[in-house]
Amino acid sequence: MQPLRGVTVVALEQAIAAPYASRQLADLGARVIKVERPRTGDFARAYDTRVRGLSSHFVWANRNKESLTLDFKDPRGLELLRRLIADADVFLQNLAPGAAARAGLGARELRAAHPELIVCDISGYGTPGPYADRKAYDLLVQSEAGLLSVTGTPDDMAKAGIPVSDIAAGMYAYSSVLGALLERGRTGRGTHLDVSMLEATVEWLGFPLYYAFEGGRPPPRAGASHATIYPYGPFTAGDGKVVMTAVQNEREWQGFCAGFLDRPELAGHPHYATNADRNAHREELGALIAARFARLTAAEAVELLDAVPVANARVNTLAEVWDHPQLAARGRLHEVPTPAGPVPALAPPGPTGDAPRMEAVPALGEHTRAVLGGLGLSEQDIDALAADGVV
Repeated sequence: MQPLRGVTVVALEQAIAAPYASRQLADLGARVIKVERPRTGDFARAYDTRVRGLSSHFVWANRNKESLTLDFKDPRGLELLRRLIADADVFLQNLAPGAAARAGLGARELRAAHPELIVCDISGYGTPGPYADRKAYDLLVQSEAGLLSVTGTPDDMAKAGIPVSDIAAGMYAYSSVLGALLERGRTGRGTHLDVSMLEATVEWLGFPLYYAFEGGRPPPRAGASHATIYPYGPFTAGDGKVVMTAVQNEREWQGFCAGFLDRPELAGHPHYATNADRNAHREELGALIAARFARLTAAEAVELLDAVPVANARVNTLAEVWDHPQLAARGRLHEVPTPAGPVPALAPPGPTGDAPRMEAVPALGEHTRAVLGGLGLSEQDIDALAADGVV
């Protein structure tokens, strides 16, 4: 399913948030021209060398794109970028606050020249506001958004193990661009989208925010356990393996007591009758549950939980995820070419049927000559720009 074939996105992007958004558009068939700095490129290319010498971050967020190196601080480079944008459907950028506008690439100026253009700005905090000019990275925004206040253990806060603020902003940018394309199909006019990492992350903090509504006590940091639903978290079996277990409602609680704990009378105990009761007495209840798990192997515990049934899961390592039987059964792992050879890649969630678009993760500047040739530049023109470091 590639409904965005024929849509061109010019992406002045770096790090994760904007590249992740544009990759989603590319996965659905859009032509994404990724504009990078000459010689160094997107700095995410140098985050690590874990994928056969390539950056894990870059490989993840940049398949299906064309890489154009261009110094838009040079007037010649800026003019070429303007020409690319003039033919584009979407201009997406996440430069430092104000950098695009200072270069004459602000939404107001671009849309005045091209009313049909969709301009999507991604930043840490959005404009206007007292934080508009602050630089923002994922961990900083997790902190500002309050995510760290509810993540970790009672003794220590912890960041999410993935760049959740970048991903949240990228996904809202992606869905907003899709909506803007639909709207343009009706009206013929583009729009300006201003996506902030802070707002995207705070939206995902909806339940803790309301839980602490009007000065209420916030959810406690509960490690790998759910902060307010119990029992919902990890329990160690007698063989040392961990089983993640989730009881979500009173019907499941009654079945858990009878079928797993072998103590049906606990279901109506005044300390455990409702989730609020169980949550308030989780230490004493946790000791009872832990004692039961300790008498079983992980396999035996899972068998009993499945028989109730009570939801449970393995606590997989990343190595085990690559070999996950469910991903294999659904044919979700494919291959994507990279400058270091083919590597596995997960198909976009959702579409079924046709094979997903799995075109290459580009080398730095790999498509510069092709893209500029499409603008009418000769090989001699491009050679001259390259000699001056413009491309």
